[in-house]
Amino acid sequence: MNSKEIENVLKLEPFKRYEYFIKKVADFEQLWTIVDEDGDYAISEVDEFSLITFWPAEEFVSLDLQEDWEDCTPLKLTLDDLRDNIFDVINSENYLINVFPVNGTSGFVVNLEEFSRDLNEELNKIE
Repeated sequence: MNSKEIENVLKLEPFKRYEYFIKKVADFEQLWTIVDEDGDYAISEVDEFSLITFWPAEEFVSLDLQEDWEDCTPLKLTLDDLRDNIFDVINSENYLINVFPVNGTSGFVVNLEEFSRDLNEELNKIE
């Protein structure tokens, strides 16, 4: 990914970044999250909600690891990882999904149903 693309994507509003994320994940069949030093998914708290965070590429994760996440490391997930493991965790813990935050601010937040629907719709376009 070139620096111009990164720069342009970072300027997008949260929903436009979400759309970009869905297309990238469908195209490359991978996404990124972060884990803490124990290997557990890094979960953030906003109001009374717990959020798991996803990015479309490692380059974006690295740009967002700061203060609260300084001890975390990026973790690449495949679509199979997402469906076979992560969706169960999100569902059982009632997490929301924070898609593509930048500069320490929240991304576009969706629930599992919306996320799964949007991703599946994009995947169906590709097939």
